[in-house]
Amino acid sequence: MDAKVSQTRNRIEVLEELLNERYSVRAFLPKEVDRATIEHVLATAQRTASWCNSQPWQVVIASGAAKERFRQAIYKEASSGLGDDYDFTPPREYVGVYLERRRESGFQLYNTLGIARGDRSAYAKQALENYNFFGAPHVAIIHTNEPLGIYGAIDCGAYVGNFMLAAQALGLGTIPQAALARHSGLIRRHFNLPDDRRVVCGISFGYADDAHKVNSYRTSRASVADTVTFADK
Repeated sequence: MDAKVSQTRNRIEVLEELLNERYSVRAFLPKEVDRATIEHVLATAQRTASWCNSQPWQVVIASGAAKERFRQAIYKEASSGLGDDYDFTPPREYVGVYLERRRESGFQLYNTLGIARGDRSAYAKQALENYNFFGAPHVAIIHTNEPLGIYGAIDCGAYVGNFMLAAQALGLGTIPQAALARHSGLIRRHFNLPDDRRVVCGISFGYADDAHKVNSYRTSRASVADTVTFADK
């Protein structure tokens, strides 16, 4: 095997390892991540491809006392039943295989935590943990420029994926959170964002608490045959 082929194999194996290791962390250690490591994640994710190289993502990272003030504000609104002001329309409904996958993921979470099926009160309590950032010491808010519309949001989605892989490579855990975007108005007000910024999602991150049972399960993935059609004739 020549050196170039060997190097290529090593590179794809590293990517596969990161993708297979990454999962949505729902319990973090209180230990903060140093600024140099956070900036390394950001510098890596900044290489994300975007429509016309527009690079529409802007990121607010709250840590320490600033994170705690934000946590209190968004938790208060979420627990009161207020909010529900997404900037981007959420899914109208999940049907077919998409509903099956959503249910599988949800039941894995609830079963791991010992929450009985149909216990809506316990479901709601667990959902509110989104607004405690699952104990993460840092939370990132990803927002885009309103005139770019859905394509700006798509670019931000690619950025989120690269952010999470970079964090994984540096020993960090992450969880992307559309739930935070449910309170886009509050986020804009809290962080004094301009009116033309649209909130895509949040990412809570830090060091995963590997001993916590909620971090013990992994979701499944569909096969390539289930998701790809080759048109070659």
